[in-house]
Amino acid sequence: MKLNILPENPEEEKEGRFPSWLHRKLPPGGQVFKTRGILEKYRLSTVCEEAKCPNRFECYTKKTATFLALGKACTRNCGFCDIDFTKTPKAPEADEPIRIALSVKELGLKHVVITMVARDDLPDQGASSIAAIIRTVRQENPGVTIEVLTSDFSGNLAALDLVLAERPEVFNHNIETVRPLSPRIRHKADYDRTLMILRHAKQSGKVIFVKSGIMVGFGETPEMVQETLRDLHAAGCDIITMGQYLQASTTKLRVKEFVPPEQFKAYETYGLALGVRWMYCGPFVRSSYNANLFAPAL
Repeated sequence: MKLNILPENPEEEKEGRFPSWLHRKLPPGGQVFKTRGILEKYRLSTVCEEAKCPNRFECYTKKTATFLALGKACTRNCGFCDIDFTKTPKAPEADEPIRIALSVKELGLKHVVITMVARDDLPDQGASSIAAIIRTVRQENPGVTIEVLTSDFSGNLAALDLVLAERPEVFNHNIETVRPLSPRIRHKADYDRTLMILRHAKQSGKVIFVKSGIMVGFGETPEMVQETLRDLHAAGCDIITMGQYLQASTTKLRVKEFVPPEQFKAYETYGLALGVRWMYCGPFVRSSYNANLFAPAL
C-alpha cells in the first residue's frame, strides 16, 4: 500500500504537479498503535501529529516521536505550519517534564528530540520549561542524548541561555526558508535573528552540535538556497536538513515547485563543499527526521 502525501490524480502527475518521488509505502501498523498508545497514556503532543508530518507512521513504527512541549497551540501563525494558532494559550503544565521523561523511558529512546510551540505570551518565552524538561529527561533516563528544537525566543538571549545551560547535545533552530521569502513565510520570526540565535548557541560552547533546517518548494531559486547554506555555515551550523515543503491544509501557502531528488543531492554536495559537517537533504527530510543518525558522533 502507498501513502500519497497529496491527493493522487493521474492528470496532475502527467503535468508534473504530483511527482512519483512523493509516493511512499505505508509501514506495518502494529507498532504505530503501540507508540501512539504510549503518547496518549502520558497525554503528550507531538509535532509529528500537530504538523501532519508525512514521516509520522514510519517514525512511530521505529518507536520514535518528536515531543511538542508547552501545549499544542502556537502564538505565531506561520504560513507553512499547520500547528494551531492562538494568542492566549494555556499555561504550561507543571507535570509535563516528568510525563515526557517517563514516555522516553517506556519508548526506550536513546536520542530524544524535544521541540516547542512559540510562547510569546510568557516572560521567558517558555525557556525555563524547556530547561526543566531537559533536566527531568536526564534524571529519569541516564545516558540519553538530547536535541532541542526551539523558537527564537523573540531574540531574548537570556532566555536562550537558560536552555543552553542544560547542555543539550544538539541545539536546533530552523531558518525555514531563504532570505527574500522569509517575511512572507514566517510570522514574526526574522532571518537575521535566526542566524544570531544559531551563532550564539555555537559560541556558547555548551552544545556539541548546532543544527538548522530549510524547506524548499516556495519558489526560491538555487542561488537563494546556496546563499542560505553559506549563511548557516557562517553562523556555525554543524548539521543542516532540507526537505520539500508540502501544503498541510487549504489555508496554508501553496507549493510552487516539487524539487527533484537530484536537486536535493546538488544542495547536499554544495553544503558539504562549504564545510558543513552533515547535510541531510531529500524530499521527505524534516528537521527531526532520523535525528538519531547523528547520535553516534555525540
